[in-house]
Amino acid sequence: MRAEAQAHIDTINAALALLRRFLDWDRALRRLDELNARVEDPALWNDARAAQEVMRERRRLDEAIGAARAIERELADTVELIELAEAEGDDELEADAVGSLAALATRADADKVKALLAGEADANDSYVEINAGAGGTESQDWAEMLQRMYTRWAERRGMKVELIDHHAGEQAGIKSATLLLKGENAYGYAKTESGVHRLVRISPYDSSARRHTSFSSVWVYPVIDDNIAVEVNDADLRIDTYRASGAGGQHINTTDSAVRITHLPTGIVVQCQNQRSQHKNKAEAFNQLRARLYERELAEREAAANATNAAKTDIGWGHQIRSYVLQPYQLVKDLRTGVTSTAPGDVLDGDLDPFMAAALSQRVTGEVTQVEDVE
Repeated sequence: MRAEAQAHIDTINAALALLRRFLDWDRALRRLDELNARVEDPALWNDARAAQEVMRERRRLDEAIGAARAIERELADTVELIELAEAEGDDELEADAVGSLAALATRADADKVKALLAGEADANDSYVEINAGAGGTESQDWAEMLQRMYTRWAERRGMKVELIDHHAGEQAGIKSATLLLKGENAYGYAKTESGVHRLVRISPYDSSARRHTSFSSVWVYPVIDDNIAVEVNDADLRIDTYRASGAGGQHINTTDSAVRITHLPTGIVVQCQNQRSQHKNKAEAFNQLRARLYERELAEREAAANATNAAKTDIGWGHQIRSYVLQPYQLVKDLRTGVTSTAPGDVLDGDLDPFMAAALSQRVTGEVTQVEDVE
């Protein structure tokens, strides 16, 4: 069999193995049978919310199991076709079959990633909070580049992007910004981007054209709906209002419409200034707070469940996940998975799917990849 064909087969089998491992195959089959039986019970439909949850879980399992079985069947059929072509010396048929294998490998990878998006809030919309690190204009410009990168990535996937909060830098860039991404599995994909991002380049702000290293942090947390209960005690909140910043001229806000909420027990701070109404900004900031508290709970659950897994480290300001080198060579390198790209321009224009897919897979396998940072 051609080496090219074997490479595609290996890719497909690896995707299927990861899917089975993630689903806990035998348990998933039993669970799907249980859910099918519950759907047939008329009593289920007396509780609309419970019925909706059952149907959502059933649909997810059915799609994942069905996708895996379809790939297995097509793989077996295509391998059989290649063996027949080889036996008959039909090069054209063999080439067609190898092409089908390549397409199946691509589909298997896509189905694998889709199945991995089965976390409690993965299907929800997502907030992406970006903060410039120390370094003044350099880091603030880098933070704005990241804001553009995530906006482009979301738009590529047909998501709607809203700018919830924005604090401009003194000379260029931003000190911080919060994006709201609205679309299918927005949080499931974007959650892999939480961490510190490092940029190495010749500074456009340095008259001596020296190489600079800049850092910015990204924090991703899910938008939560009414089906997710998060209790917030008003006594635990400090609410401050301030004048929203604008582009200048007629856009300057002359009232204290911007709102900042501090959750005293955790120290979490959220803010919103995109609306002219203080009431609307307060409501949006409160939604962000509930989302941040929920994300914190999810992270604590994951940390407890994976306390012995070395691959599951805390995500925070001190956790660098990716380096982007623009000078003296071109390279983007993920420090968790080892995935690289020699086209940083494409990555900064939103080509993030390979990095996200690898990070999602690593969450399932728990495999630790020893990756050296780039200079």
